Amino acid sequence: MSDVQTWIKETVTQNPVVLFMKGTAQFPQCGFSGRAIQLIKASGVDNIVTVNVLDDAAVRQGIKEFSNWPTIPQLYVNGEFVGGSDIMNEMYESGELQTLLKA
Repeated sequence: MSDVQTWIKETVTQNPVVLFMKGTAQFPQCGFSGRAIQLIKASGVDNIVTVNVLDDAAVRQGIKEFSNWPTIPQLYVNGEFVGGSDIMNEMYESGELQTLLKA
């Protein structure tokens, strides 16, 4: 396992809610990342760790390999990959995201 993969694994397992995104929570750099942050905040989560993949090309590629998921943003809850913004949106509309994030 590479250093980047090890770092990603540690990050997602040591923090309850982690979002790999383009930009920051305060200044998202793409609409999908902005929507993901909105959904998490609307679900009542304030304690979220965000990783700006635009800061490090190795992390940007590494997270895609780690999850075997081609797009960013990517949400992890309690070390488990949840999905990207489309999946998060569907889960939010059904109430599933709020339940998962409160657990």
